[in-house]
Amino acid sequence: MSIFGKLANLRNLVSVAGGAMMLAASVSGALADKTKVDFWFGNSGDIAKRVQDVCQHFNDSQADYEVVCTSQNGYANALQNTIAAFRANKQPTIVQVFDIGTLDLLLSGAYYPVNKLMADNGYNIDWNNYFPGIRSYYATSKGDMYSMPFNSSTALLYWNQDAFKKIGKDAAPKTWEEVADDMNALKKAGYDCPLGIDISADEVWQLMEQFSAIHNQPVATENNGYDGLNAELVFNKGKFVQYVTDLKKWYDQGLVKLKSKQAGEDYITAFAAGHCQMTLTSVGDHGTITRTASPDMHWSVAELPVYAGTNRKNSLVGGASLWVLQGKSPAEYKAAAAFLNFVAQPEQALWWSSNTGYIPVTKSGFDFMTKNGFYDKAPYKGREVAIASLTASDPTPITRGLRLGGMPQIRAEVANALQAVFSNQAAAQQALDDAASRGNTILRRFEATYKGKQLP
Repeated sequence: MSIFGKLANLRNLVSVAGGAMMLAASVSGALADKTKVDFWFGNSGDIAKRVQDVCQHFNDSQADYEVVCTSQNGYANALQNTIAAFRANKQPTIVQVFDIGTLDLLLSGAYYPVNKLMADNGYNIDWNNYFPGIRSYYATSKGDMYSMPFNSSTALLYWNQDAFKKIGKDAAPKTWEEVADDMNALKKAGYDCPLGIDISADEVWQLMEQFSAIHNQPVATENNGYDGLNAELVFNKGKFVQYVTDLKKWYDQGLVKLKSKQAGEDYITAFAAGHCQMTLTSVGDHGTITRTASPDMHWSVAELPVYAGTNRKNSLVGGASLWVLQGKSPAEYKAAAAFLNFVAQPEQALWWSSNTGYIPVTKSGFDFMTKNGFYDKAPYKGREVAIASLTASDPTPITRGLRLGGMPQIRAEVANALQAVFSNQAAAQQALDDAASRGNTILRRFEATYKGKQLP
């Protein structure tokens, strides 16, 4: 090839390269125009993948913002990592905080109230659209929403319809007295594990907090801490003591079995495998059991049992809400508001509930799902029971939630007490008295940390 031909080729290469550079610059400019915000969340495992899907759906739905979603591998980690990041001025724009971390955020002053954020960015949110049992857990004493409910659940009774058919029953027990009769009948019918439970710290909320709420029994004074940081634990002075005593009695009779990963088989797996005929767990596990239970196993869910004569109240919401943190630019707040508005739409509620076990947090989301036949479909049938449980009554000063500092540690103390009871190291009353005493030490330490702070 002549030198002229080589020069011509060179000019062509330069032209192509220049075009590529211009295209790259154009793409880079378009990407640069997007406002990026960080969203830290606590979910792990399969749910973490679903959260990533939500983020991707939002990013694909518009061209102005990009939410970068990062799992912190646990609710406690998400809260602790966010506190550390905030102190270093490296906090995310949005963070998912679990229900019992609400007080920590409220007292931190490190947030941009979500009701103000949405209004400031032109979104007219009907906060009364959120179910009362969900709204009250996250609202201030004046009813203001400083965070947006996201993944919500409550505890239910799961029961094996095939096993109950063998003892002549076609309905779940509604009282603990009925549970006792049914467990005895199941045992006589040859079932080794009529009821499987987990008494670890991660699962105490289903035993203590949910039980206390539906029986309208306080966990602590000051209306479960809503009225002041001087609250003291009183779960050792009500029906919860009877409940623990009965569970231990049924355990000694072989009617209740302790099921956990540490023991070789957790209670959810034990139920799905047909090894236990009843269990207590979150509606969030409905999807897991649907996917893992034998196809020929018939099972359903019901509201948690109460003791006979109880005027049932609403159960408590579990899960987490989304907080927006201070120290960000107006552009980032605009992006955060757009994302929160996106996840609040009824269509997203349908997708979220279809792909997880969580429930819709708004009435409009629930209505949209009902109209679309969601609860008529076999994989999802029964999940509406969680809504019935959360709306069994208007929230009372006791059933609106818990505002107690150090709740993860308090749950651990209750779990230690239950371990002592079930291992015959202490009677129920003494073990719970000791747990309350240790828990009150935690509360006093928390109160001292926030001395002079007023609950909003």
